[in-house]
Amino acid sequence: MKRASHLAFYTSGLLLLTASTGIIDAVSYLALDRVFTGNMTGNVLFIGFALTGTDDIPLLNNVLALTGFMLGAVLGARALKHLEVSSFARSSGIVLAISVITTVSISLVWWQASSLTLTGQVVITTVLAALMGAQVAAVKPIGNSDITTVVVTSTIANLARESRLAGSSQAPHVWRNRLGAIVAMGLGATLGSALISLSGGPAALLLAVGVNIFAGTALVIGARKHRVHTSANAQLAAS
Repeated sequence: MKRASHLAFYTSGLLLLTASTGIIDAVSYLALDRVFTGNMTGNVLFIGFALTGTDDIPLLNNVLALTGFMLGAVLGARALKHLEVSSFARSSGIVLAISVITTVSISLVWWQASSLTLTGQVVITTVLAALMGAQVAAVKPIGNSDITTVVVTSTIANLARESRLAGSSQAPHVWRNRLGAIVAMGLGATLGSALISLSGGPAALLLAVGVNIFAGTALVIGARKHRVHTSANAQLAAS
């Protein structure tokens, strides 16, 4: 039961981060420079389209977002290099906390500036993409491959490929995690788009920050429960 409890908090945290990604991608695509900060599959395709001269698809913006994402993932992985899989250590929390603080700062600067130049938009999307890359590294030690928090293409494929319709059978918690990630991403994008229309991009980014704070809280609680569970098992094995 204790194990199920800590996994439930981990899953909740990951799903909230996935919803936050949907919000931030809505901001970067709809309110900034038409690139994604989390969905790098889309950016890779956009780069291919831009190379052929397709109108209204910026090449440099997408390249910088992709580069920023990779750099963020590298730096995040370096910070977490010595962590074991299935643990959520302090370093992971620090990475997510830095992401929250940076996103709040971006929101406030954007709000104060009212409007952004193209250069400002590119800088913001590149930084947000780096934060998304770092987020992937931060949650990797949890070891839940069904909820990546930034993209759901493989999740959709696995949900369908391992369904009963395909002649297979997924464990109940697996298909719930996968379906939850898909819904969370779509719901985040919907909320982000709606808030952009009502109040603008900075407000939507602050919504993402709020969701991230709840996500981080759930992950920290899950980590504490995990430590208690591990300690109890160790004492039981020693007795």
